Amino acid sequence: MRKVKQMNTPNTKTIDVIGIGSPLMDFLVQADDKNLIEWDLRKGEMHLVNKEKAELLLHKLHESNVTIEHCPGGSVANTMRAIGLLGGKVILCGKVGNDEHANLYIEAMNAHHVHPKLHRHNAVTGHALTFITPDSQRTFSVHLGAAIEIEPSDLEEQDIAQSKILHLEAYQVEGKTRDVMLEAIRFAKKHNTLISLDLADPGLIRRNKDFLHHLLKEYIDIVFANETEAKEFTDKDDVHALTDLAKLCSTAIVKIGPDGSLIAHEGEVIMAPAFHAKPVDTTGAGDTYAAGFLYGITHDWPLQKAAALGSLMAARIVEQKGVRLDRIDVTKLRTQIEDMEII
Repeated sequence: MRKVKQMNTPNTKTIDVIGIGSPLMDFLVQADDKNLIEWDLRKGEMHLVNKEKAELLLHKLHESNVTIEHCPGGSVANTMRAIGLLGGKVILCGKVGNDEHANLYIEAMNAHHVHPKLHRHNAVTGHALTFITPDSQRTFSVHLGAAIEIEPSDLEEQDIAQSKILHLEAYQVEGKTRDVMLEAIRFAKKHNTLISLDLADPGLIRRNKDFLHHLLKEYIDIVFANETEAKEFTDKDDVHALTDLAKLCSTAIVKIGPDGSLIAHEGEVIMAPAFHAKPVDTTGAGDTYAAGFLYGITHDWPLQKAAALGSLMAARIVEQKGVRLDRIDVTKLRTQIEDMEII
């Protein structure tokens, strides 16, 4: 790997990353392509459903006698949990219900060394049904519940002011959460906090391409996309997609699965190799990659090492079902990359 300059994050701030996103309880379901067709779900995408459809789908699952496991989730929350376990100082801001799932969720955040700023609401805690097919692809049916009730007034400007990076998920551009995202961005720009965005989902990109283009060009410092999302956004593949994304923000990352990742930063491009994995479930791979990368750059690592940590964490997370970070020795992974030589 060719050495490139480090990213400069504000070093006078006390919080590494603040994440604003949708706290969701993940329900993990083994399924096949036939099930997805039967349940009217497009494979590999995220589907937002109302409370009635969510309850109907859960009823069908129970009738099918499939095995359902659960663990705390949500894209930004997964990233914050992983950074917390790596030793970073992180905050998660969002909204949950007044129910047992919310209590379990907050307990999990504390256990992962995340400071939860999770406000309560009378709606149920949001949940995501994650359907895992034999090819390790995942398809989501999401009922956001209380998560979409977050308001700009729930944000604490001082939290963002004291953070090196504000991390957002593109899921927030739809509905009233867009106002919260824009208010958070305003605070970040006011206080010299870098802003990172995960493009999240190809279907969402199709519906909001013009707005996302504006967002990247005007406000975003770091953008994460997998190869499908990058192609949806730019109509190009791999390095060509990376080039287009890098025209909009200072740091662009395109994850290309078993082939590693491409990183463009201020005119320079590197390729970070992937680590060998035997995939069981790709849920959370992008979230944990982002965690490794953001942890690295907030601790003054060279970009190659930050990307390598992201790749290594993603490789280990896909070898199990669900984003069960507590089953991975992240300290060992961090040390492995810290000791890695850069050529």
